[in-house]
Amino acid sequence: MSKKDKNKAPYIGVDLGGTKILVALVSHKGKILEREKQPTMDEEGPDAVIARIAETVQQTLRKAGLDAKDVAGIGIGTPGVVDSRRGIVHIAPNLSGWHEIPLGRELEKRLERPVVVGNDVNVATYGEYTLGPGTGCKAVASIFPGTGIGGALIFDGKLWEGAHGAAGEIGHVILEANGPICGCGRQGCAEAVASRTALERDLRTAIRFGRQSLLSKMIAETEPIRSGILAQAAREGDTLVLEVLARTAHYLGLLTASLVNLVDPEMVILGGGLIVGCEEWLMPTIRGVAREHFIDQADADAIRIEIATLGDDAGVLGAAMLAKSVIGG
Repeated sequence: MSKKDKNKAPYIGVDLGGTKILVALVSHKGKILEREKQPTMDEEGPDAVIARIAETVQQTLRKAGLDAKDVAGIGIGTPGVVDSRRGIVHIAPNLSGWHEIPLGRELEKRLERPVVVGNDVNVATYGEYTLGPGTGCKAVASIFPGTGIGGALIFDGKLWEGAHGAAGEIGHVILEANGPICGCGRQGCAEAVASRTALERDLRTAIRFGRQSLLSKMIAETEPIRSGILAQAAREGDTLVLEVLARTAHYLGLLTASLVNLVDPEMVILGGGLIVGCEEWLMPTIRGVAREHFIDQADADAIRIEIATLGDDAGVLGAAMLAKSVIGG
């Protein structure tokens, strides 16, 4: 492939999750041309998952009438702690048996194309930076509340991964000393008080102790409390849901302020299903609390706090654009 052709060749973006593998063929300008999805089936082990990723990439290319040689490279976002320089996943707690897995090297052997590996939140943030609200900014930070809380930092167009690849672990900033125990074993982390997991824990505990809520009639006790259900209950004036959403938003506002005071970005992007689904009840409070706690009040309004816009495509788009930045130069 000539340099001229390489500059216009598409890329493959892969979003590896605990339950599904998403693959997209993405143009050099960031447009999705084709896509494919398969279950992760991580219980089969890393080798089987890597083989399934490669096959899903091949399926995507076949749908587009292309071969692997027709793409400039492949980017993949994966959960866990990643050494992006060597393409190694040190540990991915949500994937069975993923310890020191040379994901980049294994995919390169199967697909014979250069592969760039990144943490999933870093990759999604890079997508929002290149193709979403972060376009045109030099310094961007992100917060993605979900089962835990992920974050990422971008300075001068490059992901900042830190000395050991673990920068952006915003979910383990302490927001409440002696607070609830986090999955990491410490108390009062942001994840323990402001993640979707924490929100659901607080709702179910309150209901169990006698608080009234529409949720009792809307879902079964073992059913996940999805964002759409929360929004519906909030819209109908459910006092408990509104109370817990307000508390979650307050903590996320404090977390946003801490991030801004530490790294001074132009923009903080908040994403994930909880934020998007309950924007009406979360974002005004997040913005208000954050600005109230910015150390530099003179420039408080200059720092934009925006909601992610790429949705489920952030991972595949970010992976493809990250591969383009690394491979295409």
